[in-house]
Amino acid sequence: MSSKTSKVALTRDDGKRLDGRADDELRPISIEAHVLNDADGSALVIWGKNKVVAGVFGPRECVPRHDQSPYRAVLRCRYNMAPFCSLEEHGRSGPSRRSQELSKVISEAFENVVIAESYPKTAIDVYIDILQSDGGTRCAALTAAAVALADAGIPMKDMLSAVAVGKVEGRLVLDLSKEEDNFGQSDNPMAFASRNGEVLLYQMDGLLTREEVKAGIEMGHKASREVLKLQLDALARVYEQPHETTVPLQLAPGQKFAPPQPA
Repeated sequence: MSSKTSKVALTRDDGKRLDGRADDELRPISIEAHVLNDADGSALVIWGKNKVVAGVFGPRECVPRHDQSPYRAVLRCRYNMAPFCSLEEHGRSGPSRRSQELSKVISEAFENVVIAESYPKTAIDVYIDILQSDGGTRCAALTAAAVALADAGIPMKDMLSAVAVGKVEGRLVLDLSKEEDNFGQSDNPMAFASRNGEVLLYQMDGLLTREEVKAGIEMGHKASREVLKLQLDALARVYEQPHETTVPLQLAPGQKFAPPQPA
């Protein structure tokens, strides 16, 4: 992204953005929790055309052991873009500099809310896979990881919600699409704690004035409340659904178990 104004038109003749949204409007978001059978916690986030799945494993034994801490759990995050998620170069198979950077950024954001002191000498592994990319994947990844951690029962001080604000053709816009991300003037992913609105993550690509930064944070915080509601609704649906219970098999004294015969 360049801080210079792009020659690519990002606004329609009626003043709206290319996808018809207003400047302060989010793309459609769908969140589902507990989507993976073998993970301790998981979530699927469909954000616009982005599709992101997150799985959490742990707390579990920290391997290799020299990585463990005697005082807290080690929170490890792996952000990965599937080779088929995008035609761009960063969608190639295997780890990349970008995926390593985002893995570190996401892990550090959650270190502010996860109560890792409850599980010393263990590891909490968060795996995030981008199945389809269309701009704003790190915010969708943070959102999915937060739901997956809560679904896994990991104790957290607060919930984390993420959204991006950027500058396109001289004005601030919410939740940048791929075209706005590539050809806009600035992109600012941010994450907030749900209770007090504390900024847990703020990144800037491009240039903004001090007044624009302040206005962008206010716009992002307001939108993060909408994302938070969707996160909490997804978790509530998991606990509202009836779960199958296993009834122990009762055998009379001396009775042997006989498997049911097919009809």
